[in-house]
Amino acid sequence: MKQNITHIAIVVDDYDKAIEFYTKKLHFDLIEDTVLSETKRWVLVRPKGANECSLLLAKAANDEQKTRIGNQTGGRVFLFLHTDDFERDYKNLLSNNIKIVREPVREEYGTVAIFADLHGNLWDLIEPNKLPG
Repeated sequence: MKQNITHIAIVVDDYDKAIEFYTKKLHFDLIEDTVLSETKRWVLVRPKGANECSLLLAKAANDEQKTRIGNQTGGRVFLFLHTDDFERDYKNLLSNNIKIVREPVREEYGTVAIFADLHGNLWDLIEPNKLPG
């Protein structure tokens, strides 16, 4: 049996603002932007070089969904972005004025910092430790 997670929905207030943030500031690739109706689009973004899971940018469609924008996990870190070059990507966050919630620290598993996306969702930026060998 083989299964995998292909998309994770993230509730946003505006498709174009979200696309701009993820593609211009985080340098993700825009995989798809298909109009489904007058109010709904199918928008997928994912980190450069990744082929696994994409983020589905889902515009809030009602008042209840709007209350979840920026806080889909009750204030916990929501998404984990692994990198092969922490310094490069951390400097990119700073140069794009992305809010740093926790400065970089070295943990057992690697170097990590917490940042907030354009709506306030929390992300870990992680460069895992290299395994010996």
